[in-house]
Amino acid sequence: MTSQLEHLRTHSAVVADTGDIEAIARFQPLDATTNPSLLLKAASLPAYAPLIEAAIAQARGGDDAARIADTGDRLAVAIGGEILKLIPGRVSTEVDARLSFDTTATLAQARKLVALYAEAGIDSDRLLIKIASTWEGIRAAEQLEREGIHCNLTLLFSFAQAVACAEAGVFLISPFVGRILDWHLANGMARPASPQDDPGVQSVTRIWQYYKRHDYRTVVMGASFRNTGQVLALAGCDRLTISPDLLGELDATTAEVPLALADGGDRAPALPRLDESGFRWLHNEDAMATDKLADGIRRFAADQVRLERLLAERMGIAAAA
Repeated sequence: MTSQLEHLRTHSAVVADTGDIEAIARFQPLDATTNPSLLLKAASLPAYAPLIEAAIAQARGGDDAARIADTGDRLAVAIGGEILKLIPGRVSTEVDARLSFDTTATLAQARKLVALYAEAGIDSDRLLIKIASTWEGIRAAEQLEREGIHCNLTLLFSFAQAVACAEAGVFLISPFVGRILDWHLANGMARPASPQDDPGVQSVTRIWQYYKRHDYRTVVMGASFRNTGQVLALAGCDRLTISPDLLGELDATTAEVPLALADGGDRAPALPRLDESGFRWLHNEDAMATDKLADGIRRFAADQVRLERLLAERMGIAAAA
């Protein structure tokens, strides 16, 4: 019999949420996504030790902080390059979360990452630049898309974020599922009786249906899954990025996977475009999204700092506190 993973592939493109090349080789996803937390884990794997040494050797910068940052960028690109050898699609490489409220700095780092990939012989059509779904991040992505640099808008929790991303013409969004459930459980909600009752699943479903109804071309990629029930409840979503542990569970289970999301063909005129004040107000009205966006940025920033400290230690440099 066919595994759930293979059945799922008939409904949605499967993406690996990992920087582990062994897991990517095993599950053969279309794309792969990384973030500072995953890169931090990957940097501890023996397979990546030569990439770290090469990144250190190639690092440029006028001072220690600049050299450390440049090493981090080069390592992210090197790991992305290794991943691209194993997948037919794109790899997502994330801009420093500490730049989440700075459009200009986000643009600069995104362009630098694309340039580093180009130096390695990798075209931009194999890349997604991953940016937090703040107002400033969405504006940066809008400009990058005009330049032909496709983007993956992450840490997306609110409907306002999803609408603004579609209006900006971004290539792909990563609405989170598990972190939404985490917040609701921590704030007193009873555990959902079924995956369809999961607030994270409901959020992604609403966004996907809205995009189809209004003919937005932005790809919806469900992310941040806590269990396979959440994944299967979104079968039919454009893409699903799944951790190696859950990919393993799906691969080990033989069962049919019913189509959960289907485009009925109904269409409606586009709504008035969100301006900055409208976006900020609608996002602010969602307490969960406000909390989780801020928390996610802090967590990714903290892991970026940990990665830089690891690299600084390897470089014999005292990293900034």
